[in-house]
Amino acid sequence: MLSNNQFPMLETGDWVKGNLLSGELIIGYIESLSNVEGVAKVTVVTSDNKDIIGRTIALLTNQLKHLPAANVTNKEQILFLIDLALLSGDEEWFNELSAKLHSINQLVKEVNA
Repeated sequence: MLSNNQFPMLETGDWVKGNLLSGELIIGYIESLSNVEGVAKVTVVTSDNKDIIGRTIALLTNQLKHLPAANVTNKEQILFLIDLALLSGDEEWFNELSAKLHSINQLVKEVNA
C-alpha cells in the first residue's frame, strides 16, 4: 500500500528497522500503530542495544523503514528466518518456514536416493 507521498505505509505486523535517538539500530515488527500520533510500538527482535531485545518500544513512524518481504532461496536463509520466528514468537510463520524446510529436505532425499 502506498501513501500519498509514494512511501509504503506502515501497518501492524510489518517488519521494520530504525535507529533510536541514541543511534542504536533496531529491527523488529510493529505491534500497534497510531497514524494520528505518528507512533508505532515495535517489538525489538535484534538491536545494537542488547537490553531492549524482546521488549516493545515506542518510536516515531518517521524513524522507521519498512523491510521488504524476504525471498527465501536456500536452506541457510530458512534456518535464519526460523530463528527470527522463534525470537518473535510468531508460531504461524515458524510453521510455514518449517514446512518449507521439510520440503527442501525431502527434495534432497529424493535426489540423493
